[in-house]
Amino acid sequence: MMDVKLTLMDTGYCQQLEMFSRKGGRMKNIPFHAIAGLIEHPVHGLLLFDTGYSQRFFEATSKLPYSLYGKITPVFSEAHESISEQLAARGIKTTDIAGILISHFHADHIGGLRDFPHARLYCFESAYNHVKGKTGWAALREAYLPDLMPDDFEERVTFIDLGGLVALPEAYAPYTEGYDLFADQSLYIVDLNGHAIGQFGVFLRDRDHGDVFLCADAAWSSEAYRGILLPHPLARLIMADRQAYREHLHKLHVLSRRRPDMKIMPTHCGEVWQASRGEFTWRS
Repeated sequence: MMDVKLTLMDTGYCQQLEMFSRKGGRMKNIPFHAIAGLIEHPVHGLLLFDTGYSQRFFEATSKLPYSLYGKITPVFSEAHESISEQLAARGIKTTDIAGILISHFHADHIGGLRDFPHARLYCFESAYNHVKGKTGWAALREAYLPDLMPDDFEERVTFIDLGGLVALPEAYAPYTEGYDLFADQSLYIVDLNGHAIGQFGVFLRDRDHGDVFLCADAAWSSEAYRGILLPHPLARLIMADRQAYREHLHKLHVLSRRRPDMKIMPTHCGEVWQASRGEFTWRS
């Protein structure tokens, strides 16, 4: 298996009651940080896993009905927190990014797409088809903001789920099949449909920190998958497939028990946020 280098970046956060994210959560507003990842691949160059928030989010939510998005989950993100600005601070130009892996099309995952006009885009066709052409209330119900999408999206996209499935290494059980993105065993893409149609996660091996599973929003916190704590019933109502979400939460729990050394990373988890600040400590 080919190692890569993963760097996590915090792009800001929204606020919502903790009780909505998991059973036993407090009736208190907490931050849900939007974490993206920079993947340095030894052959395929610099890649992103999602793009988090950017200032374009505020432009896209300036008018009804999209402004309701920001009212329901208030967002706090400064210009310097955008992926493009954080990369610039590292001496990386937007044109240096070869590809972007889009876990799903919720606005807090695609906020920076337009900042990378030359990157190849990777997603599931099922995810794209689900939001394609949706505007207004139909888009808002999917937490999707069409103004965040590049105009030439279809010219630059590769649909991962049109490729052939492969058997995953036994070390990733209970996940048993996925897509070997570059046919080099460096990035295994797995279906995490449930929270959103066509959501996916990525297994990789970081050269400094070992095995990692970027599991997007298959869980909103590490506490949730460790204890198999489902979100509040109201939160489950907006999920694309509640049964699939429940199944993947259970799989994450099993994986964490089988592989306590693996760093399972939900996008909005407080532990992942700590890791993005350089505190790469984890507990099983």
